[in-house]
Amino acid sequence: MKIRSSLFAVMLCALPCIQSIAAPVNDEDRISVDIRRTTFLVNDIDTSLQLYRDALGLNVIYDQMINSPMENGEIRKRRLVLMQANDTFIGALGLLQYIYPEKPQRQEKFDEPVPGDPIMVMNVSDLDTRWKSVEQSPKVAVIEAPHHVEYPRADGGKIAVMVSMIRDPDGYWIEVNQLLDAPAKASD
Repeated sequence: MKIRSSLFAVMLCALPCIQSIAAPVNDEDRISVDIRRTTFLVNDIDTSLQLYRDALGLNVIYDQMINSPMENGEIRKRRLVLMQANDTFIGALGLLQYIYPEKPQRQEKFDEPVPGDPIMVMNVSDLDTRWKSVEQSPKVAVIEAPHHVEYPRADGGKIAVMVSMIRDPDGYWIEVNQLLDAPAKASD
């Protein structure tokens, strides 16, 4: 499969008005660092794909087995899947499964995110129709079903968002949200 260059962010652009915000930084404002993608270590990529590809709609752009020698002479085997959202500049998510040797599952589980837990935020434009598939994905735990939240703006206004929170099959915290207003700006 062909790999397309991308930057990180795993943000699905939700409204036409925010498409322009996802544009690359002007040349004169660029810094020397790009965040390419976020990669989640998972126990079973096929189970994870049922959430990220099938329910949320990310596009698989790379799916390969990676084999490399280990010091003991055995072969390390991993499967890497890369997925993308709306454009090739942002929105990449990697899923990495260690086939051999397997990695142990993290044992501690908390009822809310704690330091060391990433929270990935995805914006979808069709949360009302997509939600049923999300909550019915295998091994997904619903923490909060979609509900209306208003975030403050610096000018006293509000940013209305439908917010939901899940844990994916491997315990990663995922907000699946729908922006109902224009997104936050630096002045907010």
